[in-house]
Amino acid sequence: MAGNFRDRADDSLLTLLGDLPDLVSNLVKAEIDAAKTWISRTAKDAGIGSVWFLVALFFLFWTVPVVLVFAIAGLSSWFPVWLSAIITFGILLLAVLVFALLGILKFRKVLRRENPAQAVATDIRIVKETGDGR
Repeated sequence: MAGNFRDRADDSLLTLLGDLPDLVSNLVKAEIDAAKTWISRTAKDAGIGSVWFLVALFFLFWTVPVVLVFAIAGLSSWFPVWLSAIITFGILLLAVLVFALLGILKFRKVLRRENPAQAVATDIRIVKETGDGR
């Protein structure tokens, strides 16, 4: 895209003013395309983050009745029953934390992206600053 730019310092004022509607139109189209891309990426990543949270909840829900009894019974062969229960709980809690962390990381990725509305506001600010300097 860098090859599309040329030095316009020698162009007349009328030529520059004549090109202005096309430039503004291209800018608006580019900002709309950027907004569409941002919305689709954000929706996709938010959906994936939600799935990771659902996976964490799924494991938390289904492991409680099945794995708790099995692990406590198995560990009680070597440890007292109360210690077996604490060890089993710690392992399940660790699995929940891992999946929740995956979801949080995905949502942070979504929040780091620049919103197209912020890009438009930045463009307007730059144009105003350029106009005020003359």
